[in-house]
Amino acid sequence: MKRPRSRGRSSPLGATPAGIGVNFSVYSRNASDMDLLLFDREDDARPARVISLDPFINRTYHYWHVFVPGIQAGQIYGYRVQGPFEPSAGLRFDDSKILLDPYGRAVVVPRNYSRDEAQSNAATAMKSVVVDTSLYDWEGDTPLMRPPSQTIIYEMHVKGFTQHPSSGVEEDRRGTYRGLIEKIPYLQDLGVSAVELLPVFQFDAQDCPPGRVNYWGYAPVSFFAPHQAYSSSRDSVTPVSEFRDMVKALHKAGIEVILDVVFNHTAEGDQSGPTFCFRGFDNNAYYVLEGERSRYANFSGTGNTLNANHPIVRRLIVDSLRYWVQEMHVDGFRFDLASILARDSSGHVMANPPVLWDIESDPVLAGTKMIAEAWDAGGLYQVGSFVGDSWREWNGRFRDDARSFFRGDEGALQHFADRLLGSHEIFCHEEREAEQSVNFVTCHDGFTLNDLVSYNQKHNESNGENNRDGGDDNRSWNCGVEGQTDDPAIEDLRNRQVKNFMTVTLLSLGLPMFTMGDEVRRTQLGNNNAYCHDAQGNWFDWSLLKKHEDIHRFVKLLIARRLRRDASGLRQRMTLTELIAKSAKGWHGVKLDQPDWSSHSHSIAFSAELPQENALAYFIFNAYWEALDFELPDVANGQEGPWRRWIDTSLPTPQDIVPWQESPFVAEQTYQARPRSMVVLWARAGNDVLAST
Repeated sequence: MKRPRSRGRSSPLGATPAGIGVNFSVYSRNASDMDLLLFDREDDARPARVISLDPFINRTYHYWHVFVPGIQAGQIYGYRVQGPFEPSAGLRFDDSKILLDPYGRAVVVPRNYSRDEAQSNAATAMKSVVVDTSLYDWEGDTPLMRPPSQTIIYEMHVKGFTQHPSSGVEEDRRGTYRGLIEKIPYLQDLGVSAVELLPVFQFDAQDCPPGRVNYWGYAPVSFFAPHQAYSSSRDSVTPVSEFRDMVKALHKAGIEVILDVVFNHTAEGDQSGPTFCFRGFDNNAYYVLEGERSRYANFSGTGNTLNANHPIVRRLIVDSLRYWVQEMHVDGFRFDLASILARDSSGHVMANPPVLWDIESDPVLAGTKMIAEAWDAGGLYQVGSFVGDSWREWNGRFRDDARSFFRGDEGALQHFADRLLGSHEIFCHEEREAEQSVNFVTCHDGFTLNDLVSYNQKHNESNGENNRDGGDDNRSWNCGVEGQTDDPAIEDLRNRQVKNFMTVTLLSLGLPMFTMGDEVRRTQLGNNNAYCHDAQGNWFDWSLLKKHEDIHRFVKLLIARRLRRDASGLRQRMTLTELIAKSAKGWHGVKLDQPDWSSHSHSIAFSAELPQENALAYFIFNAYWEALDFELPDVANGQEGPWRRWIDTSLPTPQDIVPWQESPFVAEQTYQARPRSMVVLWARAGNDVLAST
């Protein structure tokens, strides 16, 4: 017997449980008719019920809505939308497609899902699921709101972190939100304060070359649903609760959760791509179209570009962010190709993009970390000039200049020195804090840190594109041999370079980020675009903890000192880099007060007074291929040989880095920095900190 239904309400959008049933509402301006399809199982070829929405009763302005009594959370559903198919007018309605709800809170993917069938067969189509977000006990959890100055970001992949057999996680939980929970003690021990998760919005894993898998996840089909495959259960609503369990557990460990979000394109691709959702509801609203309307602008490099400043898409983006903060308790977002959010419906760059100001001014999002990848595939590079006051930006020039300096490039020194102390030539606004710059040397896109010091060229042949894909400007150096080697001298040099890069990342002024596995020299065998490989080469190999325990130890001690944790693990009021930022600083060369800024110079030193610690720090950077003797300042504290060595990346473990207070004394008034090394010394200060600077 067919159950009765009512007119329903246009707000809120999506599927909203309300007592005895569920209210459904979606936006579609030019649809002529619409059906709501209810399924019993995710792989059913036919819906159990079809509810036809009357355009006179179930439509308010451009919103189609209906209240269906007798259903509840867990109900599987989709839409079938009728309207004109006129590509020249930007209209691409197709009632043979099963459409996902743009505001759907969960998605189910049939076991025999096929992208090639383009959702034309209900049995193989992804479908939405009704979720009651009120049915969860947060146990008092809230976002942590950690100050950016006390934040160290660990970029990681949910599946890749625990999928490797060496993880020790039970097989049914490997590669899942629950598997990640089991490894939180590792993250605590490492000392990072935030994880930045590669995309966890539901994505199309088949959006990739034939025979491969979209592993990274930059192919969204929903902006509200957590990725189903990262759940340890096939139950339709479990991914939502498992994701929340993970966030809650990370928060209990004092670790923030930042999501890498993709609001620049969708998995529907170009005009030849499949129709999952947005194209089938309102193609003109959701996408930036070329002048003739039948083709898609491609500022993302993936076939289409989301029309982020259209009022409907603006609302979708802000509603999504609010949902993940309010209902899922995340602490921040990293916006992939964020410069696309500055483009209008014609692709032109806007001076004051409405969507960015919507995000910046939203009270729910106040205090949430917003990080922009301030460029796009259309050539719009906005690092240092991204719109808004609260945005932080991936500093790609920090990456490039640090790589160039330690590779020994000519003319790299002056830029490198600026990156160390906050990239003032890029972020020139005096009122902005140093943490506006997110400092990184590696990220998911490009070489791992091990491969940066092991390969001169990318090796992407396994991607199936004849090594044409991936970046060519890697500024890498293999230290003498391409790829893996057993040569102890080359391995020693690579270790040194890894430590150099880690030290610069974690001690420079800014917000530091490094990538999963760099602390144990994880390799992708030279592949710098490994987005399409869901295999052991992309997963965290936990056996590397033993093989490269010296690097792991080095990074742990660096993090602990940057955050100025005491023996009990408690943080001091200010971080080491905050102290350096507020200190009196001076530049030096091998001779005091005589820095060599010439284009052929490969070394520099700087001193920093740390009055809150009653100390002076001295940093030496030698990217030259020979040892150099650096003069040290006289310290007027009455001690003989007052300088102490905290870090020397050229020394074997455990001399390469020691706990700060255990630093051994340096007897001489000069210090020999060995080839391609970095040194950090410190001294107790007297009333007159320096006798000579």
